[in-house]
Amino acid sequence: MLEIGELSAWYGDARALWDVTLEVGAGEAVCLIGPNGAGKSTLVASVAGLHASVRGSVVIDGVDVVGLPAHRIGGQGVAIVPEGRRVFPHMSVHDNLCLGAYRRTARARHRQTMAEVFELFPRLSARSAQLAGSLSGGEQQMLAIGRALMALPRLLLLDEPSLGLAPVVVDEVYEALGEINGRGVSVLLVEQDVDRALELSARGYVLAEGRMVASGPAERLRASDEVRRGVLG
Repeated sequence: MLEIGELSAWYGDARALWDVTLEVGAGEAVCLIGPNGAGKSTLVASVAGLHASVRGSVVIDGVDVVGLPAHRIGGQGVAIVPEGRRVFPHMSVHDNLCLGAYRRTARARHRQTMAEVFELFPRLSARSAQLAGSLSGGEQQMLAIGRALMALPRLLLLDEPSLGLAPVVVDEVYEALGEINGRGVSVLLVEQDVDRALELSARGYVLAEGRMVASGPAERLRASDEVRRGVLG
C-alpha cells in the first residue's frame, strides 16, 4: 500500500530525514517509533503532501505522489490524524465529521460512514451537536480519528494518537485502532508509547536523528537493544 524509498526532507537548509525507506502492506499496521526530534512527524507530513521539501519516492498503491498537493494524495485513499488533533473547535462534532467526507465517493456514503464512526466511538454520537472545542482531549482525539475515517481511507496515518491522554482513554483509542485495522485499513502509526505501538503493529521501524536505525517484527523490536538505544537514548 505504501512504499517509501530513499526519502530525504529539509526545513530550509536543515536536513530532517536522510534516505529513509519504509513499507506498509495492504491491511497491515506498521509503527514508526523514535525519540523527540527524530523526524517522525516530518515523515508522516511528507507522505500526506503537507511537507513539500522532499527528495525520493512515496508510492501509494503503485502511484508516486511526491510533488502532488495534499488533496490529490487524499484522493489516492490517504487520510491523516495529525498530532494535536486539530479539530475545528467552533463547529459541532457532526459538522467536523462531515468535513472529513470531502472525496466524492466519501460524500456519497457519508451517512453510512458516520453511523459506523458513532458505533466505533459512542461518545461522539452522544455529543453530535456539541461544539468540538468543548470536548475533552480524549473525545477530540476520537473525533480526529472519526473525521479521517469519513474520507474512507485505505491508508490511515496517525501522529502521536496517545499524546496527552489518560491511560483509560488510550485504551479506548487503541481498541478502536485495532478494529479499524481489522477492517482492512492499512495503518502507519507514529508513537512515543513504544509498548502500545508495538502491541498494535505487526512490524515497526525505529527512526533516530532522521535516519532509520532498526526495523523488523514487533516482538523482535520489543526485545531489541537497538530500540532501547534509539528510542530511550
